[in-house]
Amino acid sequence: MTAPAIILSRPQLGENIGAAARAMANFGLSDLRLVAPRKDWQVKAKVMAVGAAYVSDAARVFATLPEALGDLQLVYATTARERGVTKPILTPAEAARRLREASARGERTGLLFGGERAGLDNDEISLADAIVTIPTSPDFTSLNLGQAVLLAGYEWFRAADETPSSRIDHGPLAQKATREEMFHLFAHLEDELVKSGFLYPPDKAESMMRNIRAMLNRADFTNQDVSTLRGMIVALAKGKHRRPQ
Repeated sequence: MTAPAIILSRPQLGENIGAAARAMANFGLSDLRLVAPRKDWQVKAKVMAVGAAYVSDAARVFATLPEALGDLQLVYATTARERGVTKPILTPAEAARRLREASARGERTGLLFGGERAGLDNDEISLADAIVTIPTSPDFTSLNLGQAVLLAGYEWFRAADETPSSRIDHGPLAQKATREEMFHLFAHLEDELVKSGFLYPPDKAESMMRNIRAMLNRADFTNQDVSTLRGMIVALAKGKHRRPQ
């Protein structure tokens, strides 16, 4: 699958080109195209790109926008302003979904961004298939060029990202407890609860223990957690380390 090209039309600051290159590298994008950038942008772009200077170093420069878009089959233009142009308006997430579908079909795609001063004009937008608008506060809709590329790149990457929405970081040493470790914990705890008389009356003991096992399973213990809990059970049962009364 080919990632979309990032086309910057008439960028004014080398720093913003570098910031865009860095954002691209974050999300696996590498095809940077510049349309009529100001002279001497390379040095400032390289400094701003930090470890992603390979993206800005490989950028292709075009004299006109049609030249930059010539080989692409699907292009979305980013703008926050009403332009009076009749085109579909997509959220970044929907644009990313459609771009991935097009890329999966073997189509060459691109995301078009305007210059810092005024963004894209109507003539430039007319060359795109649809408009992408990044939701912002209505009180202030202006985004830095690098920020806009970052957000669009993030949505492209996220559309295929399989990172779970939530997880527990067990650290470098601890691992999630195995079923066997949990079974030993259940048996150990049940034995001590029986001895203490907690599981009473006897006809309720089985259902009480099921509830306790379910509660402990929800905690998603590590092997270290299980070991600590079993040590606590031993200490409570035997009075280990208690101060004499």
